[in-house]
Amino acid sequence: MLYSPRVLLLLPHPSPSSSSTQRESISICFIMIVLCCKCGIRMQLNAANMCVNCLSSENNITEGLRKHFELKHCPECDSYLQPPRNWIKIQLESKELLAFCLKKLQKDLNSNKVRMVHAEFIWTEPHSKRIKVKLKVQKEIINGVILEQSYVVEYVQREQMCESCSRVQGNPDQWVAAVQLRQHVSHRRTFFYLEQVILKHDAAGRAKKIKEVDNGIDFFFSSWSHGAKFVDFLGKVSPVRLGSRGDKQLVSHDPKSNNYNYKYTFSVEIAPICREDLICLPQKVAAGMGNFGPLVICTKVTNNIVLLDPFTLRHCFLDADQYWRASFKSLLTSRQLVKYIVLDLDVINSAEATIDGRKYVLAEAQVARISDFGKNDTIFSIKTHLGNLLKPGDYALGYDLYAANTNDIELDKYKSKGLVLPEAILVNKSYEEKRGKKGLKPGLWKLKSLPMEVDDKGEIEKDKKNKDYEEFLRGYKENPELWFNLSVTEGEEAPSVPLDEVMAALDLSEEEDGDFLMEE
Repeated sequence: MLYSPRVLLLLPHPSPSSSSTQRESISICFIMIVLCCKCGIRMQLNAANMCVNCLSSENNITEGLRKHFELKHCPECDSYLQPPRNWIKIQLESKELLAFCLKKLQKDLNSNKVRMVHAEFIWTEPHSKRIKVKLKVQKEIINGVILEQSYVVEYVQREQMCESCSRVQGNPDQWVAAVQLRQHVSHRRTFFYLEQVILKHDAAGRAKKIKEVDNGIDFFFSSWSHGAKFVDFLGKVSPVRLGSRGDKQLVSHDPKSNNYNYKYTFSVEIAPICREDLICLPQKVAAGMGNFGPLVICTKVTNNIVLLDPFTLRHCFLDADQYWRASFKSLLTSRQLVKYIVLDLDVINSAEATIDGRKYVLAEAQVARISDFGKNDTIFSIKTHLGNLLKPGDYALGYDLYAANTNDIELDKYKSKGLVLPEAILVNKSYEEKRGKKGLKPGLWKLKSLPMEVDDKGEIEKDKKNKDYEEFLRGYKENPELWFNLSVTEGEEAPSVPLDEVMAALDLSEEEDGDFLMEE
């Protein structure tokens, strides 16, 4: 028997108040309403003359689609196998894992002419080793009618160690590439800063072992490419010099297959210039910078070294190549800083100089060493670049050139030409006393650290390391622009400093240059 649909026309009913002209201009709108040929319910007309429920019961567009897959998962490094041999490290229920799962069934969807429109994870117990993804797919069935249905795909995790983890499991000391990072200075503050930058960017996530040694850190990787990538990262965050680009040593040789196994070593040296260091520039370097200096202060270290003349507010930037061509050292380091009290201060010029986001103003100040109180009345009249930060009664850290015993060839050359050294050079304002008055405790927060092994010598110098760590924390507390590199343990907050004490040192109107920051 032929089926004849019943048609219902819906016409707009004009109101009695409408004029005859308005009634004639009303267009006729109609909706085709028919009865389903299967269940007989009223529905909007479609090419199949069937309602959605009947279409779904008659047609299953998910039939023939794979609903079970296996994923090879390495439990040691939490990575998944991308055939044939590539292992990808992906977090559970992340966008990357969803894309990885959908890629496995894309070929199956294309062969069945099914289009995916939505996908989401279904929560499962972590120990179940199951990943479930709910999909919505569409497919054209009868006379251009498109049907949408949902189904669940289950991925079963099969534990299998990747090649690198297998080697490490068989021999924990097995490594292919080693990065030997060194800096020849008397403290480890640079490595504390660099450790936070590495944690912030997860740069050493592929390191199989990290070992703390004298004057540096050793990183061990399972492949040459991982070591080379880490060396490239170091070059972006610090002024380094690469001594060797993967010097190799033969480990084994299979003459039948002609396969060779090597171990590679990268030697990386960080420039021995740190933030707050006082530097006497060599004559050739100062002349090449337009008679800059010669006594300058290092204010910041990233992949560039920022130098400031505290007597003229001139500054310059040295990249790694420029520095290593000259290769000068510091005259005095932060370990030799002396605490002063400001007795009087007069601003020479109210014009501010903004250097790398920090403001400076030249001023003449009268200062005295804290250690001289009660012993003598020695007062120094000096010029300082901290005129916008200091006021009478404040404390400052600086270098005591009046009593310092310097043994520097370059400085002696300048003295022979008539250079008169200032009695003191202030470097930074000290907030220690004001933090103590406001009851700010330094131990309220804790930073994350790399899982490093320590050799026997490191255990012996533990007291020295703790002192360097305290100096490192002081630098973070008094420099808010460094806080974005902090990796604070879960549940902790970043350190705090009285806001009114540090806002004058920052220029928030200028945007960051986007470089990685590794200061010290």
